[in-house]
Amino acid sequence: MSFQLSYWEQETYFSKVDFTIIGGGIVGLHCALSLRKKYPKNKIVVLERGLLPRGASTKNAGFACFGSISELLDDLNTQTEEAMVSLVEKRYLGLQKLKKGLGSKGIGYRHHRGFELFQEGNPELYEACLENRNRINNLLFPLFKKEVFSVEKNSFGFAGIQDYYMANAFEGQIDTGKMMYALYSKCIKEKIKILYGTEMLGYDDAGSHVEVQTDLTNFYTQKLCLATNGFLSLKEFEDIQPARAQVLITKPIKNLHIKGSFHLDKGYYYFRNIHNRILLGGGRNLDFKKEATAEFGTTETIQNKLKEILKTVILPNTVSEIDYSWSGIMGVGSIKKPIIEALSNNIFCGVRLGGMGIAIGAQVGEELAKITIEHV
Repeated sequence: MSFQLSYWEQETYFSKVDFTIIGGGIVGLHCALSLRKKYPKNKIVVLERGLLPRGASTKNAGFACFGSISELLDDLNTQTEEAMVSLVEKRYLGLQKLKKGLGSKGIGYRHHRGFELFQEGNPELYEACLENRNRINNLLFPLFKKEVFSVEKNSFGFAGIQDYYMANAFEGQIDTGKMMYALYSKCIKEKIKILYGTEMLGYDDAGSHVEVQTDLTNFYTQKLCLATNGFLSLKEFEDIQPARAQVLITKPIKNLHIKGSFHLDKGYYYFRNIHNRILLGGGRNLDFKKEATAEFGTTETIQNKLKEILKTVILPNTVSEIDYSWSGIMGVGSIKKPIIEALSNNIFCGVRLGGMGIAIGAQVGEELAKITIEHV
């Protein structure tokens, strides 16, 4: 028997909708909150196809970061110094916006700093970062007003790496579960209607409104905002590619002394402490083609590599057990700048966050709302 909406459900959720947002992650909910500030009485509906946010909003590593020194150097191979600094600024200000909007306690923020490790077998990258440290610090000084990257001795007992690593004075950690719950709670308080487990099947722009087709019902909305990051597939934007990120976490480790957000191999591997555990992710560089997918799951190749790094680099003298693994879906492209555009007078998108959703999600959400408001 097919599901049928009652009159009450139809009236409460699907009648006279002003703004509909597809995607209940960090971008979608920030977009909804920004629209609410401008339109305190309009009906705002968020559709999220998962029972929890799909994608990466609650499946990431919880790094409050804006780019390791090797990543920023790599960016300079494809863009100008001004463009690189602008991207760092967007990420850093986005993190400040997130902390201010939800509170440091609300997102579980911990300022344990960030560290980039360099493998013994790749001294060229290490030396390049050392040689360019002052250059990068000088470029970032107008934004941070102090030195960002410093050189520190390996004090955590990591193995197979250079004796020194690059410390980032402005990096921290967040609890993305707490973050999304705080964001959800704020939306509910602002009378924003969020429907989990509701999938958009398609939409038609009729000019005066948009018809949205879902697996529950079809309804009309005045404006439609697409905030699905790597899941968006449009002919207008062929340079949006899903990228799966695999993660594992250990069981609690007694007397764990590691604290911080750590980057390895140009950020393709990353790990941190959380509740006396090590959370470790990455490895899509082992098989870019296979990991360019919107399908969730883990692979033996990448999971084995993560376990190897855990045993040989992170905890070489400590016995640890894997508790469980998972994956998230990012949105990437040939450039790291997000796409925030009007597709028509009624349809808008804020996508392709380039693996930096925590840093720029709040900002992208606000900018998505802003471009929507411009067309009201």
